[in-house]
Amino acid sequence: MQLQGIIPPIVTPMNPDESVDLDGLRAHIDFMLSQKVDGIFVLGTTGEFYALDDSEKQAITVAAVAHCKGRAPVYVGTGAETTREVLRVTKMAEKEGADGVSVITPYFIKPTQAELIDHFRRIAESTTLPVVLYNNPATCGGVSIEPDTVARLAEVPNIVGIKDSSGDLQNTIELIRRTPRDKFAVLNGRDTLLFSALVVGAQGAIPATCNVAPELCMGIYRSFRSGDLAASQQFQSRLHPIRLAMTLGTGNGSIKEAMALLGRPAGPNRAPIGPLSAEKKQKLRDILTGAGLLS
Repeated sequence: MQLQGIIPPIVTPMNPDESVDLDGLRAHIDFMLSQKVDGIFVLGTTGEFYALDDSEKQAITVAAVAHCKGRAPVYVGTGAETTREVLRVTKMAEKEGADGVSVITPYFIKPTQAELIDHFRRIAESTTLPVVLYNNPATCGGVSIEPDTVARLAEVPNIVGIKDSSGDLQNTIELIRRTPRDKFAVLNGRDTLLFSALVVGAQGAIPATCNVAPELCMGIYRSFRSGDLAASQQFQSRLHPIRLAMTLGTGNGSIKEAMALLGRPAGPNRAPIGPLSAEKKQKLRDILTGAGLLS
């Protein structure tokens, strides 16, 4: 499996009663694949993995794998607070046919780097699936998977890459410098830096805003790969305010709000995340209009 390109961490569509909408999930996957994305990533932070129970995680995995079969690889987020729990969810993902797993750092206990090495190594050794590390210090109590740690973990045969959502381009550069490009991919996870990350050697991105503006995310990547840096920068300029608008809501609330404004509703987020106020919704509408997504 070659880890590269634009792999959207898709939202989990919900019904009005906050139950999982599997038909909505399949429709959203179809829309993402129609935009020629390079994979589908379910049960990520954007997919509200933290709000889902075991049966829902399994149902989403089964639905995504079956619906994508032969069309795109499916990556499943299996992160949890303990190694034991990650092993269990990873075993489920492998059993249900996932193509790879992504594992975020524990987000409450603030493990040391030595503990992270043990954590990720044990996960990788428990599965035949490719494992993608997920570095997101802002949502994990400030804990970052340091470049030295990543370099050591890159030696594990089936640890194949990292999503770096640190928002620190220097950190991304160091990750690229310290890992073997032929067997380990560094993917951008901060959408405002997608173009810049590609310039310094990232091999793609896992951008949450792809749920909202896949044409812009794919435009950045395709233009860059074809050598049209000016066009890539223009797409990035249009995407930038959309990513900044995600701070209008709690968690990923603004993503589903934006999708609804674009005529692709995915239902509510699970409480306590609530809808945007009328004022913030109008601001979001203006941003989408300014980016050329709404007339």
